Amino acid sequence: MRSKIKQLGLVVGGVVIGVAISLNYSAIAQRSATGPLPIEELRAFTEVFGRVKSDYVEPVEDKKLITEAINGMLTGLDPHSAYLDQEAFKEMQVGTQGEFGGLGIEVGMEDGFVRVVSPIDDSPASRAGLKAGDLIVKLDDTSVKGMTLNDAVKRMRGKPNTQIVLTIVRKGETKPIVVTLTRAVIKIQSVKSKLLEPGYAYVRVSQFQEHTGDTMARAIERMFKENQGPMKGMILDLRNDPGGLLNGAVAVSAAFLPKDALVVYTDGRTDDAKMKLNATPEHYLRGRNKEDFLKRLPPEAKTVPMVVLVNGGSASASEIVAGALQDHNRAVVMGQQTFGKGSVQTILPLGNNTAIKLTTARYYTPKGRSIQAKGITPDIPLDDGATDRTLKLREADLTKHLGEAATTEKPEDKAVAAARAAEKYNFTPAARPKEPEEKDREKEREKLRALREAGEIVSPDDYELNQAIAFLKSRGIAKTN
Repeated sequence: MRSKIKQLGLVVGGVVIGVAISLNYSAIAQRSATGPLPIEELRAFTEVFGRVKSDYVEPVEDKKLITEAINGMLTGLDPHSAYLDQEAFKEMQVGTQGEFGGLGIEVGMEDGFVRVVSPIDDSPASRAGLKAGDLIVKLDDTSVKGMTLNDAVKRMRGKPNTQIVLTIVRKGETKPIVVTLTRAVIKIQSVKSKLLEPGYAYVRVSQFQEHTGDTMARAIERMFKENQGPMKGMILDLRNDPGGLLNGAVAVSAAFLPKDALVVYTDGRTDDAKMKLNATPEHYLRGRNKEDFLKRLPPEAKTVPMVVLVNGGSASASEIVAGALQDHNRAVVMGQQTFGKGSVQTILPLGNNTAIKLTTARYYTPKGRSIQAKGITPDIPLDDGATDRTLKLREADLTKHLGEAATTEKPEDKAVAAARAAEKYNFTPAARPKEPEEKDREKEREKLRALREAGEIVSPDDYELNQAIAFLKSRGIAKTN
């Protein structure tokens, strides 16, 4: 038996080395100076592989073992690196185009369970009242404990009009919440806009997709034409925006920044991971011979007083935009500390229509602030009103999260930050209304559903939005420079 295992180990060792060669391991090793192959560790891998093949209670296919080994290697690095099989790779490509099937939630893994990072606007998840920080513990009758994130996502996705039951744990609730969601084709309208009143424009970006910059430019152009008289203020709403395509973030930033202004830069171990992205067409247009859609914007779009709304569900690309506009003193950021997802994931295609999503760099704002595990601190902090009811999940709370790097800055005490903001901007936010009692929450949800069905994109009871309007009207923004 031992001789057979030894022979099998030698065969598997050859397979592993062959796979390493097929993935251009030697070229990667030379570029990153990783040194020679770790022979002892590969020997241990082949011994484990052989033991599983010979002694596991049931036969296991080689493909499954190798795939799970790759999964474990990547998920053990950080919460965002992952192996994409054919189905996952295809879904990722479809998702960036703005249409896919599922529940409409951005999720992450924490302590073996699935945490909601952000529900997507107008999705089954948002209509059911799911919130950032909710912990999903069961999918139908199956516990998610022990599942990989990819497995959990696959279970949540499915054919439109089919149902799934989620069991959710929410801080402040005495017992688990059970909700039944009907899967739908998620058609994300990434940009919504409205002229709130004469002189005050509102733009909501729910996710950064391939055409987000173009769509937003058209919306801004339309509102400036509709407005009677000068535009007095603009609000860019990035709350619960989980991110998306980097070029979309650069395009949105470039719409409001001077030409060639630095938007974001990245730093990693390889030359490919070091780049600077500026407010120039070549950094936000995809493909060749494309018209610069930002040329249609009125010049006033780059100077109109501006507020950016963020919260704990604002992550990745939305943090890049908020950080860029904040560093260039172009906008005042209001809301809560953002999620802190400031790492770069590169999609590296492999053979057979699979790929790996690998963390290769960190994002930095124009002034050199690391977003990773810290996020963007608002200029004017606003009470989120959810201290007792919602888990405030951040990147720094995720197991094996990538550290901040080269910063010792700590978040300010809330009271200190509020006092500093009040003095600097001559503006003190109104107290947030008390949250409704449990018996009244369903009425609140019904009111929001009615607004959405009527085509309304903002609620008159939106506390953060109302504070942004009040701030712009107070002309407090004039004191930022």
